[in-house]
Amino acid sequence: MRVLPLKENALSEIFGRKKPLVGTVHCLPFPGAPRYQNESVDMIVEHALAEAEKYALGGMDGIIVENGWDIPYLKLGEIGPETVSMLTTIANAIRDAVDLPLGIVVNANADVAAMAVAKATNASFIRANQWANAYIANAGFVQGTAAEVMRYRRNIGAESVKIFADAHVKHGAHAIVGDRAVEDLATDIEFFDADVVIATGTRTGEATPVEEILSVKRGTGLPVIVGSGLNAGNAGELLSVADGAIIASGLKEDGKWWNPVSLDRVKALVSVVNRIR
Repeated sequence: MRVLPLKENALSEIFGRKKPLVGTVHCLPFPGAPRYQNESVDMIVEHALAEAEKYALGGMDGIIVENGWDIPYLKLGEIGPETVSMLTTIANAIRDAVDLPLGIVVNANADVAAMAVAKATNASFIRANQWANAYIANAGFVQGTAAEVMRYRRNIGAESVKIFADAHVKHGAHAIVGDRAVEDLATDIEFFDADVVIATGTRTGEATPVEEILSVKRGTGLPVIVGSGLNAGNAGELLSVADGAIIASGLKEDGKWWNPVSLDRVKALVSVVNRIR
């Protein structure tokens, strides 16, 4: 049963190919974050550019940028202007240097901020970790942002920015919606007008179970992509059911999210996926 009229496929619109692969740039700590060590803005930008350029050189289809090292993350409403301004500076530098579709994440679940950055940088999409319903994250209670973000998007004229939204999002407990199936949560994401649904594992780097992907797909007619744990070893299995992937740990040296992007790992993954597209 559909809950809204069928949309154009956002993955096809943005990437123009099947099974798109999106590499994650984990930015160095921004000013104000606990791990910030007075690095210059230029140094933070140069680090992000180096990561993005390896993704482009290795053949990835898109890039998503996030304030990955701002741990522990602030919640929605607590994000300061220094985070938005830094991410905007970095995203614009990447746009100038790399000709790939760009996505934005502002941790944790600061989707209005992400939409503002996307508008300012001509980004193609944002990733919303909790779009509908609510859960208990490692940062505390987090609830869906769809109603506020969709109105904000309209108010700033950013309707071209697509929404990639997680279902049954990682890094938390879903006791609040424990009486509802994953399929129902995916349906809610579609009903709240997202464009792509993301199926994840339990935390960063953990492979997304095939059954989780299938459960999400049963609940929505939107494209469904993998949001964690995909690598060259399991890409064939996961992408046999998923429509694409956002990847971080699997493309980093030694498979650790905090390490630099490995160009060899990027090329190996792209080679595998090119054979199954």
